[in-house]
Amino acid sequence: MEVIALNAVDALAAQDGGADRVELVADMSRQGLTPSLATFAEVRAAVGIGVRVMLRAEDGYGLSDPDALIDAAAELRAAGADEFVLGFLDARAAVDLVAVKAVLAAIEGCRWTFHRALDHAADRAAARRALVGLPGLDFVLTAGGPASVAEGLPVLGAEAASRPRVLAGGGLRHHHLGPLLAAGVDAFHTGSAVRPDGRWDLPVDADLVRAWRAALP
Repeated sequence: MEVIALNAVDALAAQDGGADRVELVADMSRQGLTPSLATFAEVRAAVGIGVRVMLRAEDGYGLSDPDALIDAAAELRAAGADEFVLGFLDARAAVDLVAVKAVLAAIEGCRWTFHRALDHAADRAAARRALVGLPGLDFVLTAGGPASVAEGLPVLGAEAASRPRVLAGGGLRHHHLGPLLAAGVDAFHTGSAVRPDGRWDLPVDADLVRAWRAALP
């Protein structure tokens, strides 16, 4: 169970509620960008669970300034970050392997998640094939399509046994857990659903996280 955190307060609440890991991001109004080094340091010092750090500098799934993001990745790695989230598409909406591999070189074999860029690829099957064998890749965060888990349930079920492992997220709600678990999906990502009224301006609520934890095996 992974919970989106914006800061140490969020991360502590996620940990207290039973999350296994946080995805640390900045600015959810832009779908989640790379956090500052200071925020990472505060979160890493506050919690003992995994902290998977977003590497994303702009809206969308392109990478217009590789050097700047590579520098940010290297700085986070030097500060102790050892799990990351990234993923880029090229102008044809195919996986941009040149960009991905350039950033991977900066994170030195750390474990990472390919995020929802997959859901916006022109050819999903080809995108999945492109990911096979990338070093350190252990999860693909996906809603099963560009909308939300509600619409993507059939795809998520069909991909449950695929590798890299499915991390279901993107509008995930409690009533999706039953069909996803039955299909074999066993990793889940949530953000607004563990905040009061789903508001990003309010912190993660440990009791809401606890309710999600209780719903999982």
